[in-house]
Amino acid sequence: MSISVLADLFGSRASEAVLLHLHHHGETYGRAASKDFGVSLDSVQRQLDRFERTGVMVCRRQGRTLLYTWNPKSRISKRVQDLVAVAYEGLGIKAKESVFAERRQPRAKDKPVIRD
Repeated sequence: MSISVLADLFGSRASEAVLLHLHHHGETYGRAASKDFGVSLDSVQRQLDRFERTGVMVCRRQGRTLLYTWNPKSRISKRVQDLVAVAYEGLGIKAKESVFAERRQPRAKDKPVIRD
């Protein structure tokens, strides 16, 4: 079950997972998006590859992990970011908490994981 319209727009839950995960965290990698959204790692990696080939995202290697971020040089990337931001803002707080409950970086005590 998808949580936003992004799956319908881009054709798969994996694309929704990648886009929302990247929007929420600022950067993403395949295993994290796959785990948070309950989508197969293979399908998430295919979507990351596709977004990189189209120029929407760029990746860099950190150890053995490929980290993906928005492509700052792409004009279409900014439009996709805006679309994802609208979809993200439309999610309820419960949906955000259920998907993004796991902390990826150390945070101050009592600081919420979900950004408004």
